[in-house]
Formats: sequence, structure tokens, C-alpha cells
Amino acid sequence: MSASRTAARITSHLGVMVAVSVVLGVVVAGLAIPFAGLVGLSAQGVAETMDDLPEELETGDLAQRTTILDVDGNTIATLYDQNRVEVPLRQVSRTMVKAILSIEDYRFYEHGALDVKGTLRAFVTNQASGGTVQGGSSITQQLVKQTLINQAATEEEQAAATADTYARKLTELRYAVALEEQHSKDWILERYLNIVYFGDGAYGIQAAAKHFFNVNAKDLNVKQSAMLAGMVKNPYGYDPTNDKARAKDRRDVVIQRMADLSVISQKRAAKLRKQGLGLDVQKNQNGCVSATAPFFCDYVVNYLVADSDLGRSEKARRRLLYTGGLTIQTTLDMDFQNAADTSVSNAVQPTDGAIGGLAMVEPLTGDVKALAQSRPMGRKKKQGETYLNFVVPKEYGDSNGFQPGSTFKPFVLATAIEQGIPLNTQIASPQTITLPISSFRDCSGPIQSTQDYEVNNSTGYGTYTLYTGTQQSVNTFFVQLEQRVGICKPYNLAVKMGIQNLKGKTARSLYEVPAFTLGVADTSVLEMAEAYATFAGRGVHCDSRPVTSITGPNGNTVKEYDSSCERVMQATTADGVADVLRGVIEGGFASAQALDQPAGGKTGTTQSGRAVWFAGFTRNMAAVSMVAGVNNLGQPESLVGKYLNGRYVASASGSTYAAPIWGDAMKAIDDQLANENFVAPTDAVVNGVQTTVPSVSGMTIETARQTLKDAGFGVSVGSSVNSSLSAGLVAYSSPGGGSTAAENSFVILYPSNGVPPVVNTPSTGGNNDGGNNNGGNDGGGNSGGSNNGNGGNNGNGNGGGNNGGGNNG
Repeated sequence: MSASRTAARITSHLGVMVAVSVVLGVVVAGLAIPFAGLVGLSAQGVAETMDDLPEELETGDLAQRTTILDVDGNTIATLYDQNRVEVPLRQVSRTMVKAILSIEDYRFYEHGALDVKGTLRAFVTNQASGGTVQGGSSITQQLVKQTLINQAATEEEQAAATADTYARKLTELRYAVALEEQHSKDWILERYLNIVYFGDGAYGIQAAAKHFFNVNAKDLNVKQSAMLAGMVKNPYGYDPTNDKARAKDRRDVVIQRMADLSVISQKRAAKLRKQGLGLDVQKNQNGCVSATAPFFCDYVVNYLVADSDLGRSEKARRRLLYTGGLTIQTTLDMDFQNAADTSVSNAVQPTDGAIGGLAMVEPLTGDVKALAQSRPMGRKKKQGETYLNFVVPKEYGDSNGFQPGSTFKPFVLATAIEQGIPLNTQIASPQTITLPISSFRDCSGPIQSTQDYEVNNSTGYGTYTLYTGTQQSVNTFFVQLEQRVGICKPYNLAVKMGIQNLKGKTARSLYEVPAFTLGVADTSVLEMAEAYATFAGRGVHCDSRPVTSITGPNGNTVKEYDSSCERVMQATTADGVADVLRGVIEGGFASAQALDQPAGGKTGTTQSGRAVWFAGFTRNMAAVSMVAGVNNLGQPESLVGKYLNGRYVASASGSTYAAPIWGDAMKAIDDQLANENFVAPTDAVVNGVQTTVPSVSGMTIETARQTLKDAGFGVSVGSSVNSSLSAGLVAYSSPGGGSTAAENSFVILYPSNGVPPVVNTPSTGGNNDGGNNNGGNDGGGNSGGSNNGNGGNNGNGNGGGNNGGGNNG
């Protein structure tokens, strides 16, 4: 370096440093560099010290608050570490600019990084008044200090940024010089107004204006501007929410300073000082607790934190959400949310020993329209508040879910239809049935077990079709249907339809058991709504989607979330399921019948009444409601013996407690849904393709079963009947041998009890075998028919009558 350049650099540094230090040798302008401190330093030493300091101050993005919007663009929540909304200088009122300059640095546009004249003036003024009236540090210096504090990631860095040391102040000044060299005055002032803390959680001028006065920064008047400008010096001490009197005194100081500098007249200043602060303090809305839809907000946050596209680690992603100034566009519809909240709260109170929940998912998009639960978000446990989100999958919430009961039966129903089993297939379903576990197949093949599986009905017994067996929720019917279709395919279908708690389970897992169809796998309300939306969407499944897009603070697109959909069953299969399930509602659920369009649904009630469900859908909306008993720790327990909204629960059922929640919510939004009808199932789905049934009369049960299986039929066994054949042999089948029935349908075997039938009148119509076949065929058609059905169409009707009576028997 040449001697002339060295001399120039030394002069430049010392011109700034020594000027302040020499002023009375005292601490001034926030830059504590005593004269004695420089005496021992040579000019060359000071220059080298300055040369060793960084020449640039990193001025990255400031932490800004993130806004979460509903589907109509209304704010439902804000997230932030620092409540800040950056605004350009042109969006800050000129009055505010003049106020901050008046009290902090009125010569800002006239000096460089350090205002020597202003420093001396501030020192003299403050000494004369016996306190701090005017600031000494330039706005540029203050910006440096605020930036270093803002960037401090640890307590050590925080302490270093505020330390009252020569090294820190020297560094601060060097950075100030660099800022002045690299940026315009307007940029520095804009950055300062956006970074500075104004107290009570408000960072930056826009957040402060909205928080204290509920106006935008561009609309601040003189009184408001003066109060905010005065707070910068001591945002805690001059916070009007803590001490209005002190805040007003400080505001009046700023007003007088503005008058002294002829920014406003003395007359106006005197008038303003007589006026109050004019506060309109807005409550800080940070996080999901204060959100319009708290548990939907919680779901959104956890959904995004789990998205690896938003950062390499969970910590990085969470930091982006709370500091990135994002705008998150969600799928939440507040009309739907209000309907869900009202229906749930009317049924279950926060302090009840239960959780009530409801989720709404739009078919063909997966858009989550509403999430409601009976316990509000908060820490007041005695008032029923909780931070646990019970209505979303465990991945995004705080609960493993609850057993869904018979709402799982449609997974087996859909699989049966996919395998060609017609809806009119009949299965004899006794009150109790005991089946070898080895007769069931999981994803690894036949289950190796020597144990039996016993199932009981709570809804009656008889012979049912896929329509009536589903609508009356007959357990022994569905266990036999599951025995035919296997456990693996319904299991995998449930996974494909959104039951996430089943994902990743190995073969022969806890849930891959004969009880699968009875709903023993824990799941959430949202997962079930997503699954049933697949039926409404005619076999197209879409992942639940709470967010559609994220934009950055400058309007740039951070990420868009498109619907993620795939076909998981044939449209005709879904049509068949919908046709079956609409009969559930049309058959007796008054609370769900008042919609302007067709709807289908299924109840669910778990063993011991721990949870009750109703899962339903129209063509354009799926919703699932649930009430589950929980203890103080949120663990499942029976609803029986509890009170729900003052109503004693003697026995729990989905039709009594969950269906009304669903019905009330859906009726409230029905007018906003387009009226659409379901597509009728095809004849092949209802009746199947007809084929001839082999004759199995006189065979053993196992031989008859294998014969029918080889012919493409399923088999169920009815109760024993009077017959001249030896006990245990097949007396006849329904449909009978030689008749036609749908491929893949069930044939019912009626074993002989060894007691010959009593003939009341001479038979004139056909031989005994034909009579048994045809009389049995007709006789087995209706469940719960007459035991005295005399005379089949072609023969002895007693056989058919003893086993349930016939349409014609």
C-alpha cells in the first residue's frame, strides 16, 4: 500500500473516531470511546484495527409473520417469532418519518455514518435536562446494533451484540460506515423502520401501527407517529399497555421536539399534548391457539413441517413458517367449519368425558373443508381445553385414533364387488358363528392357526344380501364375506383409500385378522372422511389436502400443492357401494334424511361402546362424525355411564350419537352443495353373470363346499333342516342344484339333521330332490320368514320354511 493511500485511510478512520473521542473525553452518542483509549494507539494501529474489521454487514431477510388464509382469502391465523410485516418507505406516512427523524436523528440526510455535530448537540442537551431527551447515535448506527441483535442466534451472540465495550462499538461504527457506502439513505431508513422493536410484541412500523392503533403505517397521524417514535428509545418502558402516563409523557417530548424543529407549529404541538393517546390496541394473534379454526391450523402447521420441500430439517421448516413472511392458502371453508363446530358442540361439551369430532373432505380434490373437535385449544384443563389434536392422523396430530367399528365394513363390501360378487348375493347369517381362523387368508396366504373365531350379531340374524347385510350391519354376514374375499385385499384397499395407520404394517399384523372388517384398527376422523370421499368420487381417491399454495413476502410462489389422486377401484364398484349405503340413510336415519340430494352412510359402534361413528357422503362432500369416550389422559374408555351435553348414555350407538352430528352439519351446508345424484349400479354389479349351480345334495359339507368353490361360488352354511338323509350331509342348497345363479355369489348349504320331514298333504309336484332344491331356493330368500311355509313351488316347502320361509314358500 502506498504511503499516500495509507495516510488517506488513517485520516479517514481517525477523522471519525477521534472526533467523537475528543468531545470532552466522555461517553456520547452510544459510542463509548474515551479519549484515553486512543492516546495509547498510534494512527497506524487504529487504521490496522479498522482494516481488520469486516467491511460489510450481512443484511439478510428480516423475520416476518406468516399468514394463514381460508379458501376465501380471510386470515384464520398468524405465525411469527417476531410480529413484523415489512413495508417500503413509500408506505410509511411522511409524518411518521419526520417524527422518528426529529427525535432520533434530525440531520440523518445531512451526515455520514456518524453525526459529530449531532453527537455534541445531544450530549449538551441531555446534560442540561438531566436525562436523555435526544438520541446521540445516528440511525445508521442504531440500524447496525439492531441488525446484530436480530442476527444473534445464541445468548453469547446476544451479549456480544449489546456489550458496552470498545471492541463492540468500534465494530458497530465500522459497519455503519460500510452501510453508508453501500446503501442509500432511504434504504437505511426503510430498513430501520422495519427492524426496530416498538414494544408489546410489535416489530417494525407496520405491525406497530396495526397493533397500537389498528391503522396501516401509511395512515399514521402526528399523535400516533409521535408515540411510536418515542417508544424506540425504550420499547418496554414507554409501552402504553404497561404505563399510559409514561407513554404519554414520552410522546409529548417527541411532539415538542417536532415543534422545535418546525416540523409542526408550536400552537399545534400545544393542542396535541392535551390530547390522549387514542389507542386501539389489537390483541396479538400468534399461533393456532388464537386461530379461527385452531385444530385445522394445527393440522396445517404439522402438515407443512413434515414437507421436506420446505427445508432440510424439521427445525429449518418450522423456522421458515414462523419467520418467512409466508402467505399460506388453505382449503378451509368457514361456512363448513362453523357448521361442523356447531354440530359437534351441540352434542358434546368440552368437559364431558368424551371427544366429539367431525371432518369434511371434498371428493375428487381431497380438500379438507372443516375440522372440528369438542374440546377447545388451550391449557385450561378444568374447562375442558386441550392442545391434543384428536381428529387428524397420528402423523399430524396427538392421538393414535379410535376404533371405527362397522364403518370398516364397506372396505370388504367394495372388495367383494370388485371380485364380482353380486349385490343380491345371499348369505345365511346366524346369531353366532364360529369359523376356523385357518379358513381366512391374509396377505401371506391362509392364516396358520388352530383356533376358532367366534362372532356375534347385535342386529338380528337370518339370510341377507349385500344390501341388507350392510344396511343392518350384520357381523356374521360380513365375517363370512371377508372369509370369501380374504383379508389382504380389503386391508390394502383401506390403505389406498387413506387409512394411514395401516401403512407399513407387515403381514399378519395386529390388524390383518378376521376382526378387520369389524373395525379394530385405530384411525382418525379425517382418515375416514378421506376414505369415504373415494366412494363419493366413484373410486378415485385423493389424499387429504389442507393447503393449496404458499407464497413468499414478495408474492413469489414458494410451492403449490396440487391434488394427488388415483383410481383405486372401478367406478361401477363405487357406484355399487353408494347404492348400498344410501339405503342406510333412507332406511331410518331421520337426522340425516333432510338433505336435498341423495346421501349414503354407515354407522360404527365399537365393543364396549368406546367410540361411535357415522361416515357419510353425497356426490360432492364426505363427512365423518365420531364421539369417543376418553379419560383425563385422553385414553379411550367406554361412553356408557357418561353424560354427553347433559344426556346420560345408557347404551352407545353410532345411530344415536354420531349420526345426528353428521346430519346437523350436512344440513347446514346443504344449500351450498350442488344437488347431484349417484350413478346407479350396473346390472352386472347387482345381479352378476348367471351360471349353473352344481347339485350337492347328499354330499358332506366339505365335499359340497369344494364342489361349489370349483364352480366359482362362495359357500355359507345355514341351520340344519329335517331330511331323510343322514345327519351332517347336505339336504339341499339355495340356490338349488341345476338352477342358475350369479358367478361368485354365495350358495347356502342346509345340512340334514337326520329327522325325516313330516308330509302334511300328498305331493303332486316333482320328486323330493327337485322340491328340496326349488322350495329351498325360494324359501331361503327372506330373513326371518315363517317357520310354517307349507309347499314350495314344485315340492316340499317344509324344508324351505324351516330355514327362514320363502317369498313363495
